[in-house]
Amino acid sequence: MAQRRDVPGIRPYDHSAGGWDALRAVATALRRQHVPARGTATLLRNNQPDGFDCPGCAWPDPKHTSSFEFCENGAKAVTWEATRKRVTPEFFAAHSVCDLWEWSDFALEGEGRLTHPLAYDAATDRFVPIAWDEAFARIGAALRALPSPDLADFYTSGRASNEAAFLFQLFARAFGTNNFPDCSNMCHEATSVGLPDSIGVGKGTVSLEDFDHADAIFSIGHNPGTNHPRMMTTLREASRRGVPIVVFNPLKERALERFASPQDPVEMASFGATPIASVYHQLRVGGDTAVLKGMMKRVLERDAADLAEGGKGVLDRDFIGTHTLGFEDLRADLDATSWEDIEAKSGLSRAALEAAGDIYVKAERVILCYGMGVTQHAHGTSNVQQIANFLMLRGNMGREGAGICPLRGHSNVQGDRTVGVTEKPGPALLQALERVFGFTPPAAHGRDAVASVQAMIEGRSRALICLGGNLAVAMPDPAATFAGMRKLDLAVHMATKLNRSHLLLAKESFILPVLGRTEQDMQAGGPQSVTVEDSMSMVHASRGTLKPASEHLRSEPAVIAGIAKATLQGAPGIDWDGMIANYDLIRTGIEAVFPDFYDFNARIRAPGGFRLDVPACRRVWRTPSGRAHFLVAEGLDEDPRSRSPGVLTLMTLRSHDQYNTTIYSLDDRYRGVFGRRDILFMNEADLVANGLEHGDKVDVAAVAPDGVGKGGVVTGLTAIAYDIPRGSAAAYYPEANSLVALANHDRRSGTPAYKSVAVRVRAAA
Repeated sequence: MAQRRDVPGIRPYDHSAGGWDALRAVATALRRQHVPARGTATLLRNNQPDGFDCPGCAWPDPKHTSSFEFCENGAKAVTWEATRKRVTPEFFAAHSVCDLWEWSDFALEGEGRLTHPLAYDAATDRFVPIAWDEAFARIGAALRALPSPDLADFYTSGRASNEAAFLFQLFARAFGTNNFPDCSNMCHEATSVGLPDSIGVGKGTVSLEDFDHADAIFSIGHNPGTNHPRMMTTLREASRRGVPIVVFNPLKERALERFASPQDPVEMASFGATPIASVYHQLRVGGDTAVLKGMMKRVLERDAADLAEGGKGVLDRDFIGTHTLGFEDLRADLDATSWEDIEAKSGLSRAALEAAGDIYVKAERVILCYGMGVTQHAHGTSNVQQIANFLMLRGNMGREGAGICPLRGHSNVQGDRTVGVTEKPGPALLQALERVFGFTPPAAHGRDAVASVQAMIEGRSRALICLGGNLAVAMPDPAATFAGMRKLDLAVHMATKLNRSHLLLAKESFILPVLGRTEQDMQAGGPQSVTVEDSMSMVHASRGTLKPASEHLRSEPAVIAGIAKATLQGAPGIDWDGMIANYDLIRTGIEAVFPDFYDFNARIRAPGGFRLDVPACRRVWRTPSGRAHFLVAEGLDEDPRSRSPGVLTLMTLRSHDQYNTTIYSLDDRYRGVFGRRDILFMNEADLVANGLEHGDKVDVAAVAPDGVGKGGVVTGLTAIAYDIPRGSAAAYYPEANSLVALANHDRRSGTPAYKSVAVRVRAAA
C-alpha cells in the first residue's frame, strides 16, 4: 500500500457534521467580516416572514416562521454580504487591473463590498468612478452600435430576484435577442430539459411536508451538509423516525453519515449526533445510470417472483397503465442489461444494488433526492430521466410522501427560469409578452452558457451583460473562456463584490454595484420587497433591513431599468420608471405574463408565501401525449475513454467553505483539508498503480475527446489517499476546470460534464 506520511494541511476530522464546530465557524465568519454584533442581529432576520431570504441555497423553510432558521453556510453567505469591508475608488486607484489579476479569487472577493459604479480606463489600467447616468448612456450607446442584437449575451445568476430576472429578460427581448446564458446551464439544466419529457414539468414534485410522510428516502449525488445545509434538519427528523435513508455518492460526505443539530440543546449538551444514512453506497464516478438500472432490474425481478408465487407483483400496474407510456421498452432494455455490466460500471456489487432495490420495494412512499452529481455529466439528462423511471415503477410520483426532489443550488435559480430567463422561449411566453407589453419579441432560440462562450471565442458575440455571478470562473476551459471574454466590445457586471470575471477587459468594461439581499431597498414608492422561488416551487417575499453598504448602490431592478431606458430610448413604451418606483407593478407584469402567479401581490404578503402549481403533483402530465413517459437510456457508459488503461474518472467538487465560485476560506474541514485547495483525492490502490505515494506532487491531464489529442492540464496538485472508489478521483472546482473541455457537455442540456472527466495522473514535472 502507499506509504502514509504527514502532509501539510491534511489531518483527520472525526467530528459529526454540524454541532459545536458549526457554531464556531459562524462566529469565525462574523469576526472575519467585522460584523459580530450587527451580523448576529441580521442572522435572526434570515428566512423570517418580515425579513430576507437567505442568499445561499434554495432549500425551503417551514413557512418562514422559525425563530432560528439558518445554518452554518447560510450564515457565511449572509456575513459575506453584510461585511463591513469596502472596495472604494481609493482601492482601485492603488491597484491596477494588471496587479489585481495576480490576486487569488479568494483575495479578490475578500476585499469586501463594491461602493461606486466603475468604468475601466485603459490609459491608467484602472477602474475609475463614473456617474450612473453616464454609465447607462455609454452602455446603451455600445449596445445600439451592435450590428445585430444577437451579438449580445445576457447572463443571469441564481441569486437574482424574480423581479430583477423578469425585467432582465424583458429588456433583452425588447432589445431583440433570446441569448440567455444562465447559471442553471451549469448545474440543473439536465433537470429542466429531462423532466419535461418524462413528467411534463422541469421541477421537482415534492413539498417539504412530503418528507413527513415518506417511508424511504433515496439520496444520489449530492452533499447537503455543504450545499443545502438546512436540508439536514429534514433528514435528521426522518432518520429519527426510523425512515431508511439510502445514499449513493462516490465520497463519504460527513453530513450524510451523522449530523449534530446546533438547534438541539440535548444533542449539543451531550455531544451526540444523529446517524443519517441507513446504508451508504460509494458508487464509481459516472456510475449513476448503472446504479439506477440495477435497482430497477431488481424491482422487475421481485415483481416476477411475486407473480410466480400468486401475488399481485410489486409494480404499480394501475399507475403504469393509466398514467404512463413506454414501460415495455424500459423492461426490454433492463432485461438486455447484464448484472455483470451493471457491477462493472457502478463499482457496486449486485447484492448491494439488490438490497437497495428491496428497500424501495418495501416502502409505500419514496422520495428520491439528487444533485449535481447526477446532472453534471455528458449524459446528465438521461440520468435524470432514469430517476423518474425508477420512481414511476411503483407509482411514487404525484402522491403524498413520494416524488422526485432535484436539489437546486442558488436561492432563486429556479425562479429565474419560471419568470422567463430561458434561451428557448415557447409560444405562450412570446405571445404573452407581446400582449402585455406591446412589442413582438424574437422567436428564434438563443444561446446557453456554453454556446455563448463559444460565440465569444469565435467573434459571434460582442457584448456581455451579467446580472451577478462570476461567469468566466464558473465555466469550463478557463484559457479559452478568458480569451473569448477579452475579445468583447462591451462587458457589464452588476455585482456586490469584485471577482475575476470583472478583470477580463472588453473595449469598454463597467462594474455596477448593486444592493444585496440583506439591504434595504428604498425607491420612490417607499421600501420595496422582492420575491424568490425555492426548490419546491414555494414563492415568498424577501425584504432587506440593513443600511446599504454605500449610498451609491442601486437595486438590480433599478440598474436593469437604467440600462434598458438608455438602450431602448423610449421604445417599446415600457414603464420602467413606474415599475422601479413600486415593485408591485413588476409583479403585476409577471402575473399578466404567467397566469400561475395569479393574485401575486396579495398572495406574496401572506406568511410563507404560496406554492406555484406543479401539474405532475396532481398526476397531470403536460406532455404531448398527456401521459408520463418511461424513457430508455442507451447503455451504461458515461465516457468510453474511462475504460482505457491508466485512465481515472475525475469529478470536481466544492469545499465546505465554498458556495459555487465564492470561497469563504481555504478549509474543507469535513474532508480533513485545512488552509489549501491544491488537492487531488485518489484511491490508495490507484496511487500505487501510478507509482505514487500519499502526499506526492502530481500533474493531472485530461484525456482529449478523441483520446489522442491534447487535453487540459492542472499541475502541482498534491495527491492524497482518500476513501473514494477505485478508478475515481476528485479535485476542487473551479481550480480543476482546466480539465473540463467546453466540448465535454451534455448535448441535450448543454450542462458541462464537471463530474466525469477522463484523466491521467503522473508525477509532477
